[in-house]
Amino acid sequence: MTRKSFPFFLLGLILTVGIDQAVKYWVMHNIPLGTETPLLPFLSLYHVRNSGIAFSFFSSFSHWGLIFLTLIILIFLLWLWKNTQYNKSLTRFGFTLIIGGAIGNLIDRICFYYVIDYILFYINDVFYFAVFNLADTFITLGVIAIIIEELLSWIKRKSTFSE
Repeated sequence: MTRKSFPFFLLGLILTVGIDQAVKYWVMHNIPLGTETPLLPFLSLYHVRNSGIAFSFFSSFSHWGLIFLTLIILIFLLWLWKNTQYNKSLTRFGFTLIIGGAIGNLIDRICFYYVIDYILFYINDVFYFAVFNLADTFITLGVIAIIIEELLSWIKRKSTFSE
């Protein structure tokens, strides 16, 4: 980690966690639990509680077990962010999104004993995706950012070796 990158990391965390928590607050106070509010023909806000992690995995874990697991993962992610080369800005940004999303969901888990989910994608009555939240979206986008940078690095290395 360099001193130049830390303010951007901190700003990224503040933005991701702040936006996530603000939207969850709005959902909690404006959409009754279990109520669906259609936005588009394929998208609704649907207020639910998730006692597990992604797709309700680990829902059989105790409350404190999930918090402990999340903290261990966060420590590892912080270590990865800190040890990522400075020139890998997309990867560093990806880790920032992942860490921010994880912190957003951790706040829910500590405060409410569950995570507030509210985004529902569907296709008519044929397909319904798992309900998720903005923090989950940040985590997913962070993973995608890291994969993209790794693929670009791999392509660059491959083209350098073939010349």
